[in-house]
Amino acid sequence: MGDPGSLVTEGRAGERSWCLRRVGMNTEWLLLEDGNEVTVGRGFGVTYQLVSKICPLMISRNHCILKQNAEGQWTIKDNKSLNGVWLNRERLEPLKVYSIHKGDHIQLGVPLENKENAEYEYEVTEEDWERIYPCLSPKSDQMMEKNKGLRTKRKFSLDELEGSGAEGPSNLKSKISKLSCEPGQQVKSHGKGKVASQPSEYLDPKLTSFEPSVKTTGAHVNPGPAKVIELLRKKKKASNPSASQSSLELFKVTMSRILMLKTQMQEKQVAVLNVKKQTKKGSSKKIVKMEQELQDLQSQLCAEQAQQQARVEQLEKTIQEEQQHLEGLEKEEGEEDLKQQLAQALQEYRSLMEELNRSKKNFEAIIQAKDKELEQTKEEKEKVQAQKEEVLSHMNDVLENELQCIICSEYFVEAVTLNCAHSFCSYCINEWMKRKVECPICRKDIKSKTRSLVLDNCISKMVDNLNSEVKERRIVLIRERKGE
Repeated sequence: MGDPGSLVTEGRAGERSWCLRRVGMNTEWLLLEDGNEVTVGRGFGVTYQLVSKICPLMISRNHCILKQNAEGQWTIKDNKSLNGVWLNRERLEPLKVYSIHKGDHIQLGVPLENKENAEYEYEVTEEDWERIYPCLSPKSDQMMEKNKGLRTKRKFSLDELEGSGAEGPSNLKSKISKLSCEPGQQVKSHGKGKVASQPSEYLDPKLTSFEPSVKTTGAHVNPGPAKVIELLRKKKKASNPSASQSSLELFKVTMSRILMLKTQMQEKQVAVLNVKKQTKKGSSKKIVKMEQELQDLQSQLCAEQAQQQARVEQLEKTIQEEQQHLEGLEKEEGEEDLKQQLAQALQEYRSLMEELNRSKKNFEAIIQAKDKELEQTKEEKEKVQAQKEEVLSHMNDVLENELQCIICSEYFVEAVTLNCAHSFCSYCINEWMKRKVECPICRKDIKSKTRSLVLDNCISKMVDNLNSEVKERRIVLIRERKGE
């Protein structure tokens, strides 16, 4: 079967797709699939999970949502995130939908101190599928399936480890004997044959299972050492720690000897292979001698492994006894710890209640002060309003008494002042002079008329502060007089 990734690429070859390209990186791009809603955040259940390594709380659980509108245009919405979503360096309003276009810059979160850019910055782009696919970030459901598979594989490896340990010492010894003797037979069979093409044919890869840092994939060969070390580390509070410590030291010494023998064996196998490559077929004495030394090393390794297996069994028995004793001690200590935790929790609860009461009193005092300030502000506002009304009333009186034309009883329109210093509307005094050429107030002869711009400007500014009815009436009056 082919690679699944190649099948996906071939299935969408030639297509162009929208994505959010991570600025400055060729990985962790976010694919925008047509017809699908894309959610981004650090919580579970989102399409792409972003967990910041610098500031874990920089990205909210459900930070933002990207989806297509009815016209097929991609949009972005800030889902009430703590540190915000930025489109082209401008922060978006929460729960408001914004359209995004090719080349737009999207920023999730804010830059930290002493840094110019945020950790998660993207550029909206449309690329060929072959260009996008290698750079895509895995989705949250894919990561969960991957982690689940790893946990299942690890569980099976541990089950195999425990199962092989339960087979008994005789079975383990037979496996160790078989393991240690296989390399010798292999060397012997190759002694008179052709030289192998690679040195790895003479090396027994199973020997690496005796290393302390044993992998789970090969732990079923000899799980004893790793299991014993792990149990001894967990049971440091045993009833007789000196016995366990001495057994562990002896175990470590034996392990180091086994590792040394294994290293010597591998070096000898490599040396045999090199000699076979450099020596002619006729002279094989040196090869036979080295093969004999190799078999001796293998025999020593078998003996050491048998002794080590006996020590492992003894250590397991000791650990089981210590474990039973520890369970009783842990039960007693657990009850005492529980009482202490309950007492501590009760004390913390009381402290919290006292703090809440103090905070409540402080808040009440603050609220009372704010209410008092609000009342004072209200009184001041009422005083200002009264003063404003008084000023407007006084202004109306001035307009009615001083700035009204005595002929039309309206505010002056294009006011003119006569030689006797009395003022009238230009229209009104012209109509008056058609009948009499004397002042309507003092009855003096009219010898001159002077336009008063000061009065016009003053009346216009004062009328602007009056109600709309007065303004409209004055506008209509001006239009009528200009029309006539």
